[in-house]
Amino acid sequence: MTSKPDTALLFPGQGSQTPGMQELVAQRCPELLERALELVGEDPFPRVEESTRFQQPAIFLASIAGWRGLGDDVAPAFAAGHSLGELGALTAAGVLAVEDALELVVLRGRLMAEADDRGSMLALVGAGDEDARAIADAAAITVANDNAPGQIVLAGDRERLDQAEQLAADRGKRAIRLPVAGAFHSPSMAPAVAPFREALEDVELGEPRFPVFSCAAARPFADVREELAQALIRPVRWRETYTALHEAGAERFIEVGPGKVLARLAKRIVPGTKVQAAEDLVHA
Repeated sequence: MTSKPDTALLFPGQGSQTPGMQELVAQRCPELLERALELVGEDPFPRVEESTRFQQPAIFLASIAGWRGLGDDVAPAFAAGHSLGELGALTAAGVLAVEDALELVVLRGRLMAEADDRGSMLALVGAGDEDARAIADAAAITVANDNAPGQIVLAGDRERLDQAEQLAADRGKRAIRLPVAGAFHSPSMAPAVAPFREALEDVELGEPRFPVFSCAAARPFADVREELAQALIRPVRWRETYTALHEAGAERFIEVGPGKVLARLAKRIVPGTKVQAAEDLVHA
């Protein structure tokens, strides 16, 4: 009898929103949508492009809707989330109750929006580690995301990002300014760390049904509260995290949430691996 391959669930972060995701949430998670309206103070979906305050709860809800659609047909052995996606991954593993996770997501979005209104992010396309770090150091900004080979994101004040953009051009590298209003995963998010850590103290944590890998440490969570809080100012090490899942034995990957951002990154990290979309499995 052939054993089934170990499955890893992947939860995307900001920037993965798609048209129509609210309809899926209304269908599968009406009670969570109603609660989100109360917590945010309005419907986050129409304003998802405006602020992280709206984008984070919207994407979290869409990811939970995708996860619920899988039902009992998928028995995960691992999970990981890209930044915001970590809260979805921890929910799927039973570490966070979904209602608690939603409250944390709404708070996280608000705190991050309030922490920095001068910063933004810049994606370097085709740049290696050496180039990215040299550009970041010269412009006095932060390497915020190491997503995949040739896909590194910098964060900092907008004026310094202008300088980084020119430095990238001088090195023959393409730079794309991301439509985000904040220097996420950089020291600019420091004001959000303490209040988010305090809120995590009030949340009861369950034992994980399977390991959840931290994208800031590229290994399973050891201290969920501390690592979630510190992740606000630490770089996302997605390339290493996906590689670590692969090396831990994951052979099947399912992207649970809107979009296919993580699937595209996976092809560049471990050539030959395939990431399935949860919705494709539901409709199969």
